[in-house]
Amino acid sequence: MLSHLRPALVLLVALTAITGLAYPLAVTGIAEVIFPADAAGSLIERDGKVVGSSLIGQNFASDGYFHGRPSATTAPDPADASKTIPAPYNAANSSGSNLGPTSAALAERVKGDLEKLKAENPRQPVPVDLVTASGSGLDPDISPEAALFQVPRVAKARNVSEDTLRALVDGHVQDRLLGLLGEPRVNVLALNLALDDLARR
Repeated sequence: MLSHLRPALVLLVALTAITGLAYPLAVTGIAEVIFPADAAGSLIERDGKVVGSSLIGQNFASDGYFHGRPSATTAPDPADASKTIPAPYNAANSSGSNLGPTSAALAERVKGDLEKLKAENPRQPVPVDLVTASGSGLDPDISPEAALFQVPRVAKARNVSEDTLRALVDGHVQDRLLGLLGEPRVNVLALNLALDDLARR
């Protein structure tokens, strides 16, 4: 029996060492050499402090900032651990809402968001990504149309000309990857940091 058990144990230890230790360390080491910023989490620093990641959205609620997509992430209710409460952009609980097109709760939320956004900018159609949550709830990007839609509100809150903000948005549009993959997008955190830099000038 030992003659059958020994090869199985040796194989288990060898494969655990190779696939559980050597391979992950090699891939991590190569990634840190070739893509150091990406391997470290694509962190964004400001004045020596980490303010976020370019890969994870943040909740900007002030009228003086551009807002990201709605986020359906939740967190445990401090008053009752068996329930959850909305916690936008909770990276510890990435998820969509799982609400389907016939959901009354989803229709009510979208209707409320639409009314609020139409009041902000009645002259423009509301971009769909400003009223729909992403599958992860952590999407850091919005469409250029969604960013431009918010220009009047941000300009009014910051007392900055709309033309200045449109130019700022245009300067932060990232094109399709390799000109083919994905859609043009604007990273909300990067745009809001540039907005703060604009205010310091």
